[in-house]
Amino acid sequence: MTTRRPSRRPGAAATSSCAIPLLNSDEVNEVYRRLAAANPEPRGELAFTDPFTLLVAVVLSAQATDASVNRACAPLFAVAPDPAAMLALGEEGLRERIKTIGLFNTKAKNVIALSRQLIERWGGVVPADREALQSLPGVGRKSANVVLNVAFGEPTIAVDTHVFRVANRTGLATGMTPEAVEQGLLARTPQRWLRRAHHWLILHGRYICQARKPRCFACPIRDVCRYPAKTDGVDLTAAGIDPLTPSPAD
Repeated sequence: MTTRRPSRRPGAAATSSCAIPLLNSDEVNEVYRRLAAANPEPRGELAFTDPFTLLVAVVLSAQATDASVNRACAPLFAVAPDPAAMLALGEEGLRERIKTIGLFNTKAKNVIALSRQLIERWGGVVPADREALQSLPGVGRKSANVVLNVAFGEPTIAVDTHVFRVANRTGLATGMTPEAVEQGLLARTPQRWLRRAHHWLILHGRYICQARKPRCFACPIRDVCRYPAKTDGVDLTAAGIDPLTPSPAD
């Protein structure tokens, strides 16, 4: 779940997004209807087996690709599938197993610390509660939303860089911060689509509505989308067009 840090003041590039008119309620519903028709059962791409392994994978995925996290986590979870085993592995042992992932020193420290807290405060069980999740080391609002949605089926929307871009570009919801976009999406997404909206938007941003070279020619919602700079694979940055790529932090 790649999350890149902004190279400029957070939200600066999003200013232009506020000029994009919002889709009306029928158009919002049509966006989700088409995304659902193309992918009825969308799934995240992080590999996990239970709430704990999902939580660890999400923490490790900050500023890293899902593929790189999955490669490291397969052997890791074979030896440390629960908080007690992870704690027994220790920070040094964990670092050795995740050293191919960016920021592995900080992430190892956080995963060991959150494993300890899960044991001490929740009996080794991942809590299905936002406040409790966000109290864990390395877990921010976006990560908590992923766990709540994927592990516990709650209708949350985790706003990563892909969701932020897609929402602002299309007119689904506009805002200069991840939380503003999240609240907009929650308010404007029909209940029937809410539980899977997170996945549809992430996957659409990852594979179709890409940052620099959006694949508008392959987009199932091209005629509904409000983005004025529709292209057929043109590099927006090279063309001097703001690609709306501010990257919200977790």
